[in-house]
Amino acid sequence: MNRSAPVGETFGHEPIRRPVWLKAHPSLSHRPEYFLGADFMIATILLSFGVLFLAELGDKSQLMALTFSLRYRWWVVLAGISVASVAVNLIAAGVGHFLGTALPAEAIAVITALTLLVVGLWTLRDARSGDDDSEDAPEPPSTRNAFLVVISAFTLAELGDRTMFAAAALASSNNWVAVWIGSVAGMVAAGGLAILVGKFAGKHLPERGIAFASGLLFLFFAAKTVLDAFVPALGGWGSAGLALIVPALLGIGAVVWRRREPAGRESGLAEIAD
Repeated sequence: MNRSAPVGETFGHEPIRRPVWLKAHPSLSHRPEYFLGADFMIATILLSFGVLFLAELGDKSQLMALTFSLRYRWWVVLAGISVASVAVNLIAAGVGHFLGTALPAEAIAVITALTLLVVGLWTLRDARSGDDDSEDAPEPPSTRNAFLVVISAFTLAELGDRTMFAAAALASSNNWVAVWIGSVAGMVAAGGLAILVGKFAGKHLPERGIAFASGLLFLFFAAKTVLDAFVPALGGWGSAGLALIVPALLGIGAVVWRRREPAGRESGLAEIAD
């Protein structure tokens, strides 16, 4: 006696989750093996690569890669981005596949902002030490310290970012391993592009100016991260406009102080001569 299995019967196995973007393709929707085979893995990897690469273009992470490449060796920055991308996208893919929820955005925003603030102040301190006219130039950061700075900054900057939500959304309806691989490749490719641009631009820009601009840029990202998390009604452009106030005030103050400092030195030398 033949008995037809009920529709949707999985016989104890987890049902195969089909991506929404493939429901419109009848030639593929009736092939369960497609979602587990090499064809589907490659398609998901390419999809994740494209989504993450486009999401990274113009994002704060790509600008951070550019600024880091102006101060550190390119391979150190690329290695740090790669390690951070592997960790962040593993979390995103795992969350999207197993939980389907995001990490608490407010707490992540505070931690990220504090990290960017520390990195920005550290960079400004290095730029300030480079203004001294003494023969003792500040020692460049070691490879290990630069590597750790890049990893920590990128990891915390990507947590709760739009790229992480994109990876989690893809993993919720696709093979999470393929999403992880494609997301890492897309993020590293975007970072590599920023490093390439930074290396070409760094040859034509003064080192002190690069360090000072990098520090102000990190402070801008710190302020914008907090505003995006706690005042979402402002929108992207509104939060960016308010976040510009912090680096703008510091930049104006630095210019005014820089112009007054030579006058103070000259008056001091005149008093000593008298």
